[in-house]
Amino acid sequence: MLQGLDILIILLYLTGTILIGLALRKRAQKSKDDYLMGGKSLPWYMMGLSNASGMFDISGTMWLVTLTFVYGFKSIWIPWLWPVFNQVFLMVYLSAWLRRSNVTTGAEWILFRFDSGRGGRWSHAIIVVFAILSCLGFLAYGFIGLGKFVEIFIPWEIVSTYIPFDIPAAYLPHFYGIIFTLFAVFYSVLGGMSGIVWTDVLQYGIMTVSSIAIAVIAWQAMGENTLNVPEGWMNPFFDWELNMDWSGIIREVNSKIVSDGYSLFGIFFMLMVFKGILSSIAGPAPNYDMQKILSTKSPLEAAKMSAFSIAALIPTRYLMVGGFSILGILFYEDLKLSTAGVIDFEKVLPAAIEQFVPVGLLGLLLAGLLAAFMSTFAGTLNAAQAYIVNDIYLKYKNPLASSSKVKLMNYSSGIVVVLISIVLGFFVEDVNSILQWIVSALYGSYVVSNVLKWHWWRFNGEGYFWGMLSGIIPALVFPIFTDTLDLYYFPIILLISIAGSIIGTYSAPPTNKKVLKDFYRNTRPWGFWGPIHREITAEDPNFTRNNGFSRDMINVVVGTLGQTLLVVIPLYLILHETLPLLVCIAILIVCIIFLKMNWWDHIKKEPNIKNK
Repeated sequence: MLQGLDILIILLYLTGTILIGLALRKRAQKSKDDYLMGGKSLPWYMMGLSNASGMFDISGTMWLVTLTFVYGFKSIWIPWLWPVFNQVFLMVYLSAWLRRSNVTTGAEWILFRFDSGRGGRWSHAIIVVFAILSCLGFLAYGFIGLGKFVEIFIPWEIVSTYIPFDIPAAYLPHFYGIIFTLFAVFYSVLGGMSGIVWTDVLQYGIMTVSSIAIAVIAWQAMGENTLNVPEGWMNPFFDWELNMDWSGIIREVNSKIVSDGYSLFGIFFMLMVFKGILSSIAGPAPNYDMQKILSTKSPLEAAKMSAFSIAALIPTRYLMVGGFSILGILFYEDLKLSTAGVIDFEKVLPAAIEQFVPVGLLGLLLAGLLAAFMSTFAGTLNAAQAYIVNDIYLKYKNPLASSSKVKLMNYSSGIVVVLISIVLGFFVEDVNSILQWIVSALYGSYVVSNVLKWHWWRFNGEGYFWGMLSGIIPALVFPIFTDTLDLYYFPIILLISIAGSIIGTYSAPPTNKKVLKDFYRNTRPWGFWGPIHREITAEDPNFTRNNGFSRDMINVVVGTLGQTLLVVIPLYLILHETLPLLVCIAILIVCIIFLKMNWWDHIKKEPNIKNK
């Protein structure tokens, strides 16, 4: 139960977010770029902390704690569903490629690649549709996670004394979600990107202090207790089958494993890596991650931001995830995970907080986790506003709109998006269901078109449009006919999207050569650009091809290894596993030295890398 000190800390945090929104309101109102991109003047380290804070979301943290509780060290692979290693691809080369365009949104980037002819207009329209769908999906995902989290700490018995109406138990998470969503709406709508970034930095500080405190509590508990887990829980490696049996320990966990569908772990892992690599090569989806890359000062700062996001997020987050997972296992009997007689393992995180966190730290931690939700929510909302205002209103409705009209559209579009996401949140049963739809179905529609746009000169706007549309339709239709929509549907959506992309490409002429040459000259991607490269070198013999494919892929592998080590190091630290901890730290140092020589020393020398 929350005490007076805890409530005071939470109120101070919420007040701080309001003050930041008000303080940065005037700056956000200067221009469209100031509102949506912070004027491209914010330093890379602040953007990196903001990005890390945005990815440290409450729903994702609940999900990761549940995974670690159930699957132990094998859980380090499951977040590759997103995939988490897409940040490594961004760090190594994609952030720089994307930032060189100097555009405002991902949809505007599409016109940079395909021109403004019929194919460009179609592709622009479909990416706007996808962006808004993905933003709404993420908003609903965060909304339901927050509600399930808060209802444990603020019982309805207390709230109902101040409210003259009753709410069914099934809708309590949605009620709490609405209340705290309003605070995120306030500072993100008023302060724009600058308000979001400054609030994110505050939130990251709170989360870091909270994560360290929880890790210390779990570390001390491990010194006094023994961890009772199945064979294989401590082993990150696996066979074709998961072979993890919780019988005799917590038998209900076995049902959770079956319902998750991860029993055939080898096949699941191969599908996950295949999907993850394709998704990463496709580049960032048009949400808050892409928006922050486009808002950096230069391509070099975009790359630095993505690298710093990894270093800031992973170890901090897994100190908290590991701490709560281990506390949950040690003191499982003390947790209250049942809802209407059914055990809900997604409540491990809030139940552990309620049980083990002392007064004062509880308020700080809850403020931090509320901050995590609000950070993700605000960043996603900002991205949705950018697409509605920049790519619909200013492009098609009122290109010459005055600053006051743009400001009104920014505010009103933000409010409309929030209302729609709240309505969608009422149809979401749990965190895992909406997560599976986003990463498996919706992103399955995104992959093919967005891989080809970088690497194949002949791929045109018509191909992009039909590839995306042929993937989005089954992503929306499949949930109507099935209760679950998981990773195993990804290959089906992928094949449909491939067919749509190829047929659509050859249904129309290639993109205008001038547009292709401008794109290739500025972005300098590797891939199948032979005809365009020959035309450019005929005009400019000094132009050089990007021959960095092999180096980039090696750096991606080493970077992904380093990122994975940042996940396991906090877990080994909390568990007092000294030898594995020292081995992982040694390997991580080797990875960092390698990337310094093979990535950092090269990216600083790239032509045009510092150009805005």
